[in-house]
Amino acid sequence: MSRRRQHERPQVHLIDGHVYLFRAYYALPEMTAPDGTPIGATYGFANTLLKYLSGRAISHVALCFDWAMESFRNELFPLYKATRGAPPDDLVLQFGLCGEVARALGVPVFEQKHYEADDLIATLAAELVSQGADVVVVTGDKDLAQLVREDASVVLYDLARDATLDARGVRAKFGVDPEQIPDYLGLVGDAADNLPGVPGVGPRSASAALQAFGVIESIPADPRAWVGVPVRGAARIARSIDCHRAQALRVRALATVERAVPGLRCRLEDLAYRGAHRDRVAPLFERLGLRGIGARVPRWQDGGAAP
Repeated sequence: MSRRRQHERPQVHLIDGHVYLFRAYYALPEMTAPDGTPIGATYGFANTLLKYLSGRAISHVALCFDWAMESFRNELFPLYKATRGAPPDDLVLQFGLCGEVARALGVPVFEQKHYEADDLIATLAAELVSQGADVVVVTGDKDLAQLVREDASVVLYDLARDATLDARGVRAKFGVDPEQIPDYLGLVGDAADNLPGVPGVGPRSASAALQAFGVIESIPADPRAWVGVPVRGAARIARSIDCHRAQALRVRALATVERAVPGLRCRLEDLAYRGAHRDRVAPLFERLGLRGIGARVPRWQDGGAAP
């Protein structure tokens, strides 16, 4: 992205909240607030959010959460994410706390029944680009690579790896264009979401097939049409994809984010980051027993210095 583009277009940071909430829960030891409420994930989440807000000049930001552990995709495929099991009770108790932390720090939070954070991010990204903004999607979820745009108006940023993924990066990592990511997942599956892949089709053969033929529907069953496609066992792969094409198309549909979540709207100015709410941060962190963390707030809405 050119320096001129960066100066001309506002940049919105859309944070995938559940990714960093879960990472915090499994990375940190158990912690409790003075009243006994578990807060390990909340503390880690607050640290991550403060680190991100403090480490860059942010003008616009929002955070998206899953509404629940199930979404409309479970109605289409009941086994969707079934291997993950129910989250631990002490983690469930902290979902709302993390939302409180984000709002106290001045970050707008989006959740919507029946939809995942991915769908909200996709919808908001499309809306914001149409309003003349660039979008940085802060996530470690590979599924969201499908949102990346060729003009760099949408890129991914993995906070854990400090790595930005643009369209060229998506092609280097997956061997397909960003818009082909759902087709790619339809062929290779996604173990994290309990989505089956086509037997015998791995990342290399999937990317080669999609580079040659574009989408799942266009991949031919006749191995003679695969001449020149750089894969081993083209005849076997062609047969397997043809036999499992319906499954691959169902998985592609499940892996495709919803870019028009009903009723979800935002204006660019509503996501302007003005700083934390001093009257919310102090009592919330006091209640949670996180008194010292308030000193790391990078900006206050009243313009005053951090305590």
